[in-house]
Amino acid sequence: MRRLGISTALAVFVAIGAGAAARAQGEIKIGEINSYSGLPAFTEPYRKGWQLAVDEVNAAGGVLGKKLVVISKDDGGKPADAVTAANELVSREGVALLAGTFFSHIGLAVADFAKQKKVFFMAAEPLTDAMTWSHGNRYTFRLRPSNYMQAAMLAEEAAKLPAKKWATIAPNYEYGQSAVAVFKQLLSAKRPDIEWVSEQWPPQGRIDAGAVAQAVAAAQPEAILNVTFGPDLVKLVREGNTRGLFKGRSVVSFLTGEPEYIDPLKDETPEGWIVTGYPWYGIKTPEHDAFLKAYQAKFNDYPRLGSVVGYATMKSVAAIIAKAGSTDTDKMIEAGKGIELSSPFGQITFRAADHQSTLGAFVGKTAVRDGKGVMVDFSYRDGADYLPSPEEVKKMRPES
Repeated sequence: MRRLGISTALAVFVAIGAGAAARAQGEIKIGEINSYSGLPAFTEPYRKGWQLAVDEVNAAGGVLGKKLVVISKDDGGKPADAVTAANELVSREGVALLAGTFFSHIGLAVADFAKQKKVFFMAAEPLTDAMTWSHGNRYTFRLRPSNYMQAAMLAEEAAKLPAKKWATIAPNYEYGQSAVAVFKQLLSAKRPDIEWVSEQWPPQGRIDAGAVAQAVAAAQPEAILNVTFGPDLVKLVREGNTRGLFKGRSVVSFLTGEPEYIDPLKDETPEGWIVTGYPWYGIKTPEHDAFLKAYQAKFNDYPRLGSVVGYATMKSVAAIIAKAGSTDTDKMIEAGKGIELSSPFGQITFRAADHQSTLGAFVGKTAVRDGKGVMVDFSYRDGADYLPSPEEVKKMRPES
């Protein structure tokens, strides 16, 4: 009887193991990493976006007949923790690929890991141009419009301003440094008469807004480029409004029109800033209408830009795996080059030359309506129109 009991238990154990293995064979695991605790205003809507996309993909039968399963980790806003998370996802969880990241320096760290370990990486949000150019590699693709693309959109409008003396305010890390450098390059090319009279580099998340506003005002610029976001933006706007920093000056600002960043400003939103953003309330296209309806039905909330990014990230991953017909890394890379798919902003393509998607951005001006900050006079700028040619990319990309 004792031997029979052991045999029965062993049989049950084997059956359970076989069932787990069968279930695993019916899944495609995606390793996702982001700074959820570091910037929840963006990353929580982003999480909701990718959850919606995964639900839609699985409801339609999955990919290659298998269910998409996302294993998500928080990098805490630290590159070392992001790399540790990536290593755990690949070595312990056996994910087919990696996706996500927000901050540029963290995205670069995970991209380097992907290169070293030969793992496919879909960078969702990092904006630094190094991601796809100077530090680009065959394993890394990027969804969001880069600093170069958004700077080109903004410089197009900034060049029309009469202002000649410019100051810049940007967080002192990879994203801010990259954004300022490329904006200055592009605007100066359009307007050789521009003079850059001040640069302020507050630490990300720890801005001394009063001191920054005072230093900028002392330089007496006619226009200001702002690259701060999140709580730093709120502090800068509050101090700037109090001190009259923005009065009589043009301001051009990355990202400020995104709900994540303009909503907290409420009636303090400065009017007339030229910004990139996401006026979800005013976009009337079939693709966006469908996304908006599905998002509101699932979460009883309006989407933020992060929602669009998360949604499009997982839809892109699913499309690439489907086209590859496999989760083999090399096959996914080849499938990703030049792939076309639909997004809430319309059709996008991941360019073969640099693995950059052509997802665009909305450019408009800030205003206050009913006590809330909004974007007005906005238009969508197709990312494909603001990228250098493949020939130019070859000069910047080491693996071209």
